[in-house]
Amino acid sequence: MSGQDARHGQRRRRAGRLWVQRLGFLLLGLAAVVVVAPILVVVVGIVARGIGTVDWEFLSAMPRAGMKEGGILPAIVGTLLLTLGTALVAVPVGVGGAVYLAEYARDTAFTRAIRLAIVNLAGIPSIVYGLFGLGMFVLFLRFGTSILAGSLTLAIMTLPVVISTSEEALRAVPTEFRTVAASLGGTRWQGVRTVVLPQALPGIITGVLLGLLRAAGETAPILFTVAAFYLPQLPRSPLDQTMALPYHLYVISTQVPGMPAGVQNGTAFVLLALVLLLNFAAAWIRRHFRRRRPW
Repeated sequence: MSGQDARHGQRRRRAGRLWVQRLGFLLLGLAAVVVVAPILVVVVGIVARGIGTVDWEFLSAMPRAGMKEGGILPAIVGTLLLTLGTALVAVPVGVGGAVYLAEYARDTAFTRAIRLAIVNLAGIPSIVYGLFGLGMFVLFLRFGTSILAGSLTLAIMTLPVVISTSEEALRAVPTEFRTVAASLGGTRWQGVRTVVLPQALPGIITGVLLGLLRAAGETAPILFTVAAFYLPQLPRSPLDQTMALPYHLYVISTQVPGMPAGVQNGTAFVLLALVLLLNFAAAWIRRHFRRRRPW
């Protein structure tokens, strides 16, 4: 009887654990629905209201009549230029810093302080970066309100994300890869360049694109450093002002009376499409490189 009672007790405990597991999965699923459903509602609403406004003229024409007519070409070009400028500064500095922290730096109080600072910088509100860019690049370095000042400000805001995600991707590469590279007579840099970096590339690309997505959708930093209210022409140099989609959407939604709803919805749709396109590109690149990984 004691053996049967023990088996019955084990079955009851297993049944209880299974019930708790199913309840946990149910609660997690409900939480996911609660989080995702409002986002889907917003995305579907923007697409439904904005897709009818977007045509070739809307994408390729200059704004007219105080942005109530014409297109949003300067805002699209300005957003792409700012994202490109951010990438040119943030990617080499961020990935280089991650390589140093993951592969060369010793675990000391100084490096721990650096990592703590990076984590803290990632949580600073974007408006603070905008004020810093205004003081440093616009006023102190006298770049003025320009693409250069805006790109540098966005790059500094993006660096913590790029560094932290790239460092984690590098640390995720098994130590055996480094050991084999060293046993073949290669230097540490040769091992990092030819073995570790290619294996960590999916995670690095993901972190870079996440940072650039944040930069492409920010309004506060460019408000102080680069964005123009109404500029019906394309920039000619890095020291020129430019329009940008996030600031353009903010202005036409809150500052311009009598703005047609179609222009507002179309601009929101274009910005959303740009962000989603970069997200899909990040997912495809990550999947492509992960398939080629031997581990």
